[in-house]
Amino acid sequence: MRPNVGASDDERVIKLAVLAVGGQGGGVLADWITDVAERNGYIAQSTSVAGVAQRTGATIYYIEMARDTGRLPVFALSPSQGDVDILIAAELMEAGRAIIRGFVTPERTTLIASSHRIAAVSEKIEPGDGRASSQKVHATAEAAAKRFIAFDMEKIAAENGTMISASLLGALAGSDTLPFTRESYEQAIGAGGRGVKASLAAFGAAYDRARGIAAAPTGDKAIAKPAAPEARSTAKVSGPETLLKGWQELAARVGALPEPVRAMAERGLKKVVDYQDIAYGGEYLNRLDKAVALDSAEHGYVLSVAAAKHLANALCYDDMIRVADLKTRSTRDRRVRKEVGVKEGSVLQVTEYFHPRIEEFCGTLPVGIGSYIESRPKLAAFLDRRINRGRHIRTDSFTGFAMLWFIGGLRRWRRRLLRHKVEVEHLERWYELALAHAREDYALCTEILNCRRLIKGYSDTHARAQSKFDRVLSALPMLEGREDAADWIRRLREAALKDEKGDMLDGALKTVATLDDSPIL
Repeated sequence: MRPNVGASDDERVIKLAVLAVGGQGGGVLADWITDVAERNGYIAQSTSVAGVAQRTGATIYYIEMARDTGRLPVFALSPSQGDVDILIAAELMEAGRAIIRGFVTPERTTLIASSHRIAAVSEKIEPGDGRASSQKVHATAEAAAKRFIAFDMEKIAAENGTMISASLLGALAGSDTLPFTRESYEQAIGAGGRGVKASLAAFGAAYDRARGIAAAPTGDKAIAKPAAPEARSTAKVSGPETLLKGWQELAARVGALPEPVRAMAERGLKKVVDYQDIAYGGEYLNRLDKAVALDSAEHGYVLSVAAAKHLANALCYDDMIRVADLKTRSTRDRRVRKEVGVKEGSVLQVTEYFHPRIEEFCGTLPVGIGSYIESRPKLAAFLDRRINRGRHIRTDSFTGFAMLWFIGGLRRWRRRLLRHKVEVEHLERWYELALAHAREDYALCTEILNCRRLIKGYSDTHARAQSKFDRVLSALPMLEGREDAADWIRRLREAALKDEKGDMLDGALKTVATLDDSPIL
């Protein structure tokens, strides 16, 4: 049913829906739009339908408006499929959900969406990269909407110190889909009385950006012009002269690597040196040189790039020292203050949660002592009952900060600790296994290197991840010599990344077992 068909401009009901989750100011945006309509002689009604939860369903703010002709119009309480003129999504995937629900139609709907992403729960729980494709949503939106206006409105809001609702309103005003002047929108913001200056700044920036969006070649759709790529800035390195000299020597070694490898090797070197020290960076490059020596331009140095990436991640394993170090850095304090919006001079209280197990405790001990405890189950169980409990540590207090700062300071002795010995031995076995296949099966060697992405996290998460890693490579003896060995290792790895329990991996391993008479242990 289309009640607007055949209606005059005075009788036409404009239907607008806003999809937003908690904290994005959807209610404020709906109030602003209603205020703008009423300032311009329209009768407006605003309703809201709450979602199930923050990331499983956005709240829908629905507004209908019509020119005040002296007759009271009949407004609906919620949007209907195929009956929405303007749809505003505070995040890209909400735009995709709106399309799926039928709120966006190519002959009618102007779709305005922020192009930034907030990962949904379904994307976060997948052990691998569970992110949905933003490109697919963009392409679908361009086809599904009459006009599609999208750019990063969250970034504009953050740059101006306000909520995304202000930049969403600016995009709406700049789209010219409503018959109201810019001044009307600004007056509605000003009437709020709180954060007016920041909101007006974000509104203006989004308004100008929306006005600058050009029509696509078809002439009836609009998309955001891609922003020009920003030039990469190289951070200046400062410190004691001896350390600077060591860093420059390592940087020179990276510069001597084949061009396709340099970018990844540079990132890996920075990560490793930040994690430990200059000497650790040298160890990283020594291992990387082994892969480069077996590689060639004929293969595009794919093997070496994979080695540069996964060696760095393997050397920078998460342990108690790393966690404590990150939580006591000044950069983290600045980031938390910015995210929370703490004003200058205000006191910020931060409580960190820790739940160490006996394994983490032994890992931070010297090799001899840690191994002694782990080899005696009764002693380990006795200590675990006293260690394995949740702890809340206030890092804004002297005692709490000093405790973590001391643990983070153990970094200088990390090479002598049990956890480092275990991680390095595991790294060497994996790396030697991969490089052993480089000459006879280049693709298989690369896929074995890529299997390192299975290992991640801390505590129980790390244990589960390493178990999956071992199970994937347990199929290698049956696959060696096969032309499709690399493909099978890749399939097993992807199956392991799909679900936390590993059911898909179990099924894939059973399939591999049918390829050979020998069983998988």
